[in-house]
Amino acid sequence: MAAPRSIGSLTVSFGLVAIPVKLFTATQSQNSISFNMLHKTCGSRLKQQYVCAKEGVIVERDETVKGYEFAKDQYVQFTPEEIKALEEAGSHAVELSEFVPVESIDPVYFDKTYYLSPDKGANKPYALLIEAMKEAKLAAVGRWATRGKAYIVLIRPINDVLTMQQLHFAADVRPSTEVEVPKTELKPAELKLAKQLIEQQTSAKFDPAAYTDEHRGRIQAEIQKKVEGQEISVAEIEPESSGKVIDLMEALRASLERTESAKESAAKLGPRKEAKRVEQPAKTARKASRR
Repeated sequence: MAAPRSIGSLTVSFGLVAIPVKLFTATQSQNSISFNMLHKTCGSRLKQQYVCAKEGVIVERDETVKGYEFAKDQYVQFTPEEIKALEEAGSHAVELSEFVPVESIDPVYFDKTYYLSPDKGANKPYALLIEAMKEAKLAAVGRWATRGKAYIVLIRPINDVLTMQQLHFAADVRPSTEVEVPKTELKPAELKLAKQLIEQQTSAKFDPAAYTDEHRGRIQAEIQKKVEGQEISVAEIEPESSGKVIDLMEALRASLERTESAKESAAKLGPRKEAKRVEQPAKTARKASRR
């Protein structure tokens, strides 16, 4: 795998200490599979067009202007210059304003994550900040502005690398109290079985490598068949039944038995061999086009 490329640079301010860092994305969006809209008759790519809802005519991009709907079907218009003036000025600095326990931040606030590496001459202050946060068992909260928007960010060490995680503002997160959940009485026997089931499926820690995107692999395999000119079978999906009344105690007991049986089978089989990786269909398609 190729080494990641830096997408920018920042300066993390820790009191009067400035730490220049390089910015890297922590996730890979290229792993997602997307489909394009095509003309069914000739297979050509389609272009997006804007149609005026009032006149029913196609509007070219140079004839468009942005507007804000302040009342039903009533808009105020803004020029590109006015929109630009409203945007938050980009910042190449993150000033740490406070240190908090990571556990005090509900994961519902977590958003996009970046990795930070020390830039030239920043090795020592970078390592110092990591070690100090590790020993204090705290993470840092600060502010960052980019692409016309302002963000709260959480900076914390993962192993020996600083990560910067964008956080949602409080106004962007709907409180869980908005969801109505009726009060329900539970029987001690039901709770006991539920706890036993949880204990059966408890691991010492979360291992993300234990989970693979089987859905993406299945789609890649079907795309590969199409690239090679094969037909793919379309299975009819049966609708899931809803509102079915179940015997809770019986379902818990059956779950315990099934989990125990699965564990015994896994122990007999031993560690599974890694599944053969499906070749990226795009690469194969390019090979085919050269023939």
